[in-house]
This record gives sequence, C-alpha cells and structure tokens, in this order.
Amino acid sequence: MGFQDAPSCGGGSLASVGFAGAGVGTRGAAAGSCGYKDLLVMALPKDDDAKVVEAIGTGLLDVGEAVRTFFMSREIREFTSGALAGAMSKAILAPLETIRTRMVVGVGSKHIGGSLVEIMEQTGWRGLWVGNTINMIRIIPTQAIELGTFEYVKRGMKSAQEKWKEDGCPKIQLGRMEIELPLHLLSPVAIAGAAAGIAGALVCHPLEVVKDRLTVDRVLYPSMSLALSKIYQTEGIRGLYSGLCPTLVGMLPYSTCYYFMYDTIKTSYCRLHRKKSLSRPELLIIGALTGLTASTISFPLEVARKRLMVGTLQGKCPPNMVAALAEAVREEGLLGMYRGWGASCLKVMPNSGITWMFYEAWKDILLADKDKPHD
Repeated sequence: MGFQDAPSCGGGSLASVGFAGAGVGTRGAAAGSCGYKDLLVMALPKDDDAKVVEAIGTGLLDVGEAVRTFFMSREIREFTSGALAGAMSKAILAPLETIRTRMVVGVGSKHIGGSLVEIMEQTGWRGLWVGNTINMIRIIPTQAIELGTFEYVKRGMKSAQEKWKEDGCPKIQLGRMEIELPLHLLSPVAIAGAAAGIAGALVCHPLEVVKDRLTVDRVLYPSMSLALSKIYQTEGIRGLYSGLCPTLVGMLPYSTCYYFMYDTIKTSYCRLHRKKSLSRPELLIIGALTGLTASTISFPLEVARKRLMVGTLQGKCPPNMVAALAEAVREEGLLGMYRGWGASCLKVMPNSGITWMFYEAWKDILLADKDKPHD
C-alpha cells in the first residue's frame, strides 16, 4: 500500500492512496482528468486538516477539564477532608487504640494502667504505636469513604424527599392493592449514617483484621505483609473477613446513632445559639459526646467482633457472633460484654471529637469556594 501526493485537480490538495496491482478504480480514474490508473484517490481539503486538528485539541481539552472538574467536585473534597481528619486523629491516639484492643480481646492486664506498663516493659514506648502503620493505611480510606458517603447520601435523600413531596412517594402494587411507601418519614441523616458505616466496613475490613492481629501478637505477625500472607495461607479470604457479620450488624446501630446524633446535636446547638458555625472546641465536645453514646450502645457487638477477628490466635475461635458473646458472658459474667469499655471510651471520645474537629476544619478550607455565595 503506497502513499503519494496527487497533482492538483481543480485546485484542491489531494492525498492519494495507491493499491498496487489491485485494479481498483481503473475506469473511474481514467474518467477523471488527473491521469491516475489503479488508484483509489481520497481527497482531503486543507481546510479540513485544520478542523481535524482543532477537534482533536478540543477533545484533549475536554478530557483535561473533566479531570479537573472531577477532582474539584464537592464529593472528592469531602472524601479528602475525611481522609485527612482520620489520619491526623489516628496518629495522635494510636496508644489508646493499642491498649483498648488488648483489653477487649482479653490479652494481658484488665486495667488501663497495668496494660500500659506491660506494653512498655515488653516492647518499650514504640509498642504503643504497634500496628499504627496498618492503622493509618486502614483509617485513611475508611474515614474518606464513611464521611464522604455520609455527606453524599444525606444530600441525595434530602433531594429525593423534596421530590416525593411534589410527585408523591414510590408505590408498590400487591394484586389490586396499591401501597405507598412512606419514605418521606425516614431521616436522611440516619439513612446516610447507616450507609456510611456499611460502606466503610465492606471496603476496609481486611485491614482492620490485620491491624488487630499485629496488635495482639507481634511475634507471630511481625509485619503487615507477613500478616496478610499468613492469614490468607492459613485461613483464606474468609480469614481476612473474619468478624465481618458482627461488624455489619454492630455497624448499623453504631453508625446510624453516631452520625444522627452528631448532625442533630450540631444543628440544634447552632439554632439554639443562633450560630451559622461552631468553634473548634465546641466541635470537639459534641464529637466526643457523640462517640461516647454510640460506642456504649453498640459495645457488646464490638466485643464479639474483636473476639471473632483474633480468636484463632488463642485456638478457640467462636463460630459466630452469638457464640462469641456467650463465651464472654461465661468467662466473666455480664460485665464481660463490656470488658474494655473504659479504655474504649478513652479512645473513642477523643478520637470522635478530634476527627469531627479536623473534618470540619478541612471542609472549611477545601470547600470555601463551593460554599461562598455567587453573584
């Protein structure tokens, strides 16, 4: 297949394509005044060349603009705010997380002070941050997904409810009976909170399992990569998702209550004091109270979840959530369902307060141009 410039026929610039020996277009070529035989001539005016180049350039600009629009969207900025808030809070509170995990699963002392002394004697002060690398890797996507999902679903639910008020709620047909679903009665904040917790758990649960294994037994699991490899080889994919069922079951009441309480308390406080926004100390206190209440309500499920995730280390992994709770009650009575609650509160309250404080601060920075009024 050969390419050559054709002479001008009528003043146009021609690009001709020749097919050797093909005998294509012989009669058609002879009929023209250009004198080319056995050629299929394709004419492309010079003006169209410029149009093609312009179209390609416009396409590239459109792609670049789409990428910029995506990364500058409200949703991406909210995801980023959540990731930064989670990373900063976990870096500060890693020692409390380590002590809490050991107490919940029954490793070492039953008291916060005793557990702190044991860790310092066994591994030094660095032991207080054991598993923090995996914790940071886990919390960044988890907080980004949870907080981003919460904001997105809440906006979507509010928008849908406004539409339902105008057009009527969705209906289902059961034979001759038509039932209207009272979806307008649902709380957008509660639905968004449940969705946030479930989304975060589904995506990031394996990292939670690895983090807990590193915290409980540093000898058997000396690093994140070895922990992942050993869990997968000995327990398969199911090992990486051990405790997922109680996590999801526990996440519904916890996450729903957590986000609902925060949003409700924050909104009510602003209305009461006629404020458009809260100060950092106010956000810290509201976030801490929210974490305390939600954690207390769902703590027995948290105990069951932790026991399922690390039970194989002690050779007595409970088969399900009910068995894990029964085991805790059998060993220590009803108080066994709340073993480690004190350490959990010491971790959850500042963690929740600091996370919301940083999250709102980052939102103020990253969404400043989105929230300012436009002329």
